[in-house]
Amino acid sequence: NLSDNTRAYAAAAQAVLSVLESELDAIRTAGTWKGERVITSQQGPRISVDGSRGDILNFCANNYLGLSNHPEVVKAGIDALKKYGAGLSSVRFICGTQSIHKNLEEKLARFHEREDCILYASCFDANAGLFEVLLGPDDAVLSDELNHASIIDGIRLCRAKRFRYKHMDLNDLEEKLKESRSSRMRLVVTDGVFSMDGDVAPLQGICDLAEQYGALVFIDECHATGFLGPRGRGTDELLGVMDRVHIVNSTLGKALGGAAGGYTVGPKALIELLRQRSRPYLFSNSLPPPVVGCATRAVELLLASNEIAQSMAAKTMRFRNNMTQAGFTISGTAHPICPVMLGDARLASLMADDMLKLGVYVIGFSYPVVPKGKARIRVQISAAHTDEDIDRAVDAFIQTGRKHGVIS
Repeated sequence: NLSDNTRAYAAAAQAVLSVLESELDAIRTAGTWKGERVITSQQGPRISVDGSRGDILNFCANNYLGLSNHPEVVKAGIDALKKYGAGLSSVRFICGTQSIHKNLEEKLARFHEREDCILYASCFDANAGLFEVLLGPDDAVLSDELNHASIIDGIRLCRAKRFRYKHMDLNDLEEKLKESRSSRMRLVVTDGVFSMDGDVAPLQGICDLAEQYGALVFIDECHATGFLGPRGRGTDELLGVMDRVHIVNSTLGKALGGAAGGYTVGPKALIELLRQRSRPYLFSNSLPPPVVGCATRAVELLLASNEIAQSMAAKTMRFRNNMTQAGFTISGTAHPICPVMLGDARLASLMADDMLKLGVYVIGFSYPVVPKGKARIRVQISAAHTDEDIDRAVDAFIQTGRKHGVIS
């Protein structure tokens, strides 16, 4: 019997492996395989890549403000490591909260001009932890159809009635608001900036409709915090609706130092309720002190000056305008996310490989990260890029674009 059981177990394990290999083969055949390049240096505008010679220009990081290797940010992380240790070995409410966590939360609340803030291990966790706590079966959530996957997953965890409106379509949002009139509470949910296309949500119109129909507004600001708006406060500042957006989720892992961590800012009562009931907060270790130290210094730099944030606009438009003049189709408007639209997944991958040979690091994006038939190379401009860096990237695109028949 033991021998029979062993054979049955081995057969079951082999069957599972066969299913997995079949799935992997399908991904390879479709040209959507996502290989991981290995960086052998700090994150920055210039990096070293395993298998490539010399410095490589990096145009695909979320390091919008160039703070990932900023000397003051790095030093703050080292100082926090020495003073507070590597980690807390615990969740926040047991013995995982230090003074630096409370200090960072206070600074983030002040930065966003909200009452209070709660830290998470990531913004994915912040999105996973919000909706289940805030919304019940008598409520409704109205979500843009192209919202980030973490928002979609977070909404799935709550028991509210779900309405999905067409991407940035205010008319469809109004229809969904009318349909959900019987709900106790309604929450309109949108990315501030949609990361795959670089387009900015029409927050003024969203807030107008929310006020007309008695709804609240939530935005995910991961691709806006630190550099959009006159002071870098984000999409709500850019569009003049900071006092009309009720809840903001964002990340420390992009413009604010680039390490890890996310957070929610909003009314104090909501933040206190999240501390009591939000599962990703209650059951995840607190952020490591070096991460908190780095993020705190990044926020302090932005609170002290808007100079870095203001440097982004001209560099973004230099790349967008030069690429458009060369014949490329660039999605989005005036955002440092500049998707070079190519359509074919294999073409996007091949062009990205050829760009690396020319000393420019970019990545092809394809299904399921973006819809089928809408593959692209997503370029991201950083405040740390020089005009010469941008021009060199454009020249590399022109060379590879001509090679593959994308432009003439």
